[in-house]
Amino acid sequence: MPMTYDADVVVAGGGPVGLMLACELALADVPVIVLERLTEVDTKIKAGGINFPSSEAFYRRGMLPGLVEAQRAALERFSSFLRQRQAAGASSVRQPPKFAGHFAGIMLRGDLLDESDPDFDGQGPAGEVGLVPQEALERLLGARAAELGVDLRRGATLTGFDAGDDGIHVHTSDGSLRTGWLVGCDGGRSTVRRLAGFPFPGTPPEITGHQALVEMTGAEALGAGWNWTDNGTYAHGPMPGRILTVEFDGPPEDREAPVTAGELENSLRKVSGVPDVRIHKVISATRFTDNARQVPDYRSGRVLLAGDAAHVHSPFGGQGLNLGIGDAMNLGWKLAATVRGRAPEGLLDTYTAERHPLGAWVLEWTRAQVALMRPESHTQALRGVIAELTGTAAATTFFAKKISGAGQRYDLPGDHPLTGRSAPDLALSDGTRLADHLHDGRGLLLDLADDAVVRERATGYGDRVRVRTARCPERPGLAGLLVRPDGCTAWAADSGAPYTGDDLDAALRSWFGAPDATAA
Repeated sequence: MPMTYDADVVVAGGGPVGLMLACELALADVPVIVLERLTEVDTKIKAGGINFPSSEAFYRRGMLPGLVEAQRAALERFSSFLRQRQAAGASSVRQPPKFAGHFAGIMLRGDLLDESDPDFDGQGPAGEVGLVPQEALERLLGARAAELGVDLRRGATLTGFDAGDDGIHVHTSDGSLRTGWLVGCDGGRSTVRRLAGFPFPGTPPEITGHQALVEMTGAEALGAGWNWTDNGTYAHGPMPGRILTVEFDGPPEDREAPVTAGELENSLRKVSGVPDVRIHKVISATRFTDNARQVPDYRSGRVLLAGDAAHVHSPFGGQGLNLGIGDAMNLGWKLAATVRGRAPEGLLDTYTAERHPLGAWVLEWTRAQVALMRPESHTQALRGVIAELTGTAAATTFFAKKISGAGQRYDLPGDHPLTGRSAPDLALSDGTRLADHLHDGRGLLLDLADDAVVRERATGYGDRVRVRTARCPERPGLAGLLVRPDGCTAWAADSGAPYTGDDLDAALRSWFGAPDATAA
């Protein structure tokens, strides 16, 4: 007899990636259980912001107001940091220019950004949100998961599993579960990855890094922002008490040992050269390295990986959290379609095909940043060249596009410029925007030319693909778009361009399967 499941999918790990994936599955009416070893939201200081694909993903699911409020609170903390430094008599206290990200600590000036670049076109309201700390993101996702009825089990740890042809027995600290699919979102030291036997090739760590939120004195002698010295790199701000240090004398002896005030103080004094800085209390602290590894395939039978379980690297540029959110968005609807028996052949295999190249790029990008931070004379000279380049609009725009994720593209069939790219947030004639029609996680066929050929091709897809007819005054040359549930453009056509609808039909079948046989 087939196995009876406690849930169709079990997700190991209830951080932002695991919660995002669980929300996507629940949105598609797939029963999911999330196992999270922590009993409360992780308050350790981690990623301080999200990139454009991440903010866009939240926007498309109707969660932009939560991001806006989290960013407002973060900006207030930044203003408080500036006020504290000014009150303490620190020199050169001024409001920095518009922030566009950083590369290896080299700040990118937003006033140099060429916002007319085509890769920034059509971002919509999501393009205005980015300064959202990881803790705030996790709380927002936790509330969303509760609304959708996700079974989040805090204090529960995956201890093992037995995978078979018809399902998986998952062993936990509280007992056992039966499920059809297991997804490891359990971080860089993933238990799921290890027990499933995924290879994890890459490069070993060379640095010891600390990031912390502390109470300290003598901070007025520290430089604000990123600073390079003969002993490493450090950062101070952009909120009161936030510090980061990077030393280039090898990885830490014990990654798991508690981070103490003495350890942070010694590292900060060594790297900054400020002998009088004193750390009196540690509010939150983490230790990190530049270990950079990636699994060759994100799937092994009924077991899949997402986020840091599939790829690890240094945190510079804040790419890890964003890469994981992208994994969850890409995987969620594909796994849901597979569970419900509506997936076309090979759909789940496109998860690795689409996400692995982006993960490999992030590993190389972060390796390059570590190399550019080294306290060596030749590296310092190269850093000066890069800093000079980023003083130009062209270089700032190039680096900002990479860091923000603008212009990311999957290799999909079709020669239209929008195919494979995130769909632009079109303002429609009925007063809505494209993102308004993606809240329910379904596909969207947007008919912008009142074309019966376009609409007829969607006949038989029922609740898999929503069809919407409207005009788009700002893009009159665009006739139609087929948008996947993750927001990727699967097909596009321009007004006046000859097409029979066969290419649209092929895209529909490729991503959503065959139409219902009973459809007219």
